[in-house]
Amino acid sequence: MSKYARLLPALGLAALVSALPTALAAEESWSVAEPQGEFKSVQIQTTEGTWMSVDISPDGQYVVFDMLGDIYRMPAAGGEAELLRGGIGWHMQPTYSPDGEYIAYTSDEGGGDNIWVMKADGSEAWQVTKESFRLLNSPSWSPDGNFIVARKHFTARRSLGAGEIWMYHRTGGQGVMLTARPNDQKDLGEPAFSPDGRYVYFSQDSTPGPIFEYSKDSGSGIYSIKRYELETGEIETVLSGYGGAIRPTPSPDGKYLAYVARDEFQTKLYVYDLQTGERTEVYDNLSRDMQETWAIHGVYPAMSWTDDSEDIVFYANGGLHRVNVDNQQVAAIPFSV
Repeated sequence: MSKYARLLPALGLAALVSALPTALAAEESWSVAEPQGEFKSVQIQTTEGTWMSVDISPDGQYVVFDMLGDIYRMPAAGGEAELLRGGIGWHMQPTYSPDGEYIAYTSDEGGGDNIWVMKADGSEAWQVTKESFRLLNSPSWSPDGNFIVARKHFTARRSLGAGEIWMYHRTGGQGVMLTARPNDQKDLGEPAFSPDGRYVYFSQDSTPGPIFEYSKDSGSGIYSIKRYELETGEIETVLSGYGGAIRPTPSPDGKYLAYVARDEFQTKLYVYDLQTGERTEVYDNLSRDMQETWAIHGVYPAMSWTDDSEDIVFYANGGLHRVNVDNQQVAAIPFSV
């Protein structure tokens, strides 16, 4: 019998409920980094991974990616992966700052999903956001490297949640809301700054009605890509319709938007010309996206352009790949963890 149960006859239920916060506060606090229980180490050796977000450094030398809650770095051509951030905390979604000096990422090391920043070599990590309930993920840097936008997750009484886009200074603070959730059950996330800093792109469940639908038709389109103009607060739809549109990723030169969409039952990678409106298929065999689900951490893993806006680095079917947008030539990026 616990000590709280032994208090019940003497205090009564109402008194016990009021006494619990004080009693629990006296207990030793729990830490993600120091959980209770027995543990043992398991050695892994793998050349494949699952649902890996990937980014390439601005100078083109390194690729960072997440796998099994750890963050790794390796040469851009592939090779043996170096552990940058490990431990019991779950770390994911690494993304380089524009100057390549820092990496923003999502981690529950502080008790729940929040945005963190570390130096590019994995040292000197600090927690940017400090939410204990409205948790955050999917960081994206502003072009000047001073701000980070992220998805903040909101839940209601009958809901797995809905997203809003918030912006924070990289040193921390309360943040500023950019987009308000339309309701408590429709997903929104995957924010990305435009290279000129004018817009923040994001994906949103655009199916009609205020409630989550369990029988969505991906053919008619579930998600759409929108963009928020920071100066005016206006939101416009950029891509929608057949197959949906997710994971908006602007090219560094500002001319194109890489994105993911369905073609029948196959998830594919496309490039959208922001000037002409032309859509080009560049890779036809991505892993299945999660448009029908509650994709709190993103509908597809994050991908990245090279700084010359010629290639895209992305995850598909257990591996990392690089595709040239002009000739659609694909090369594997082998890794070993």
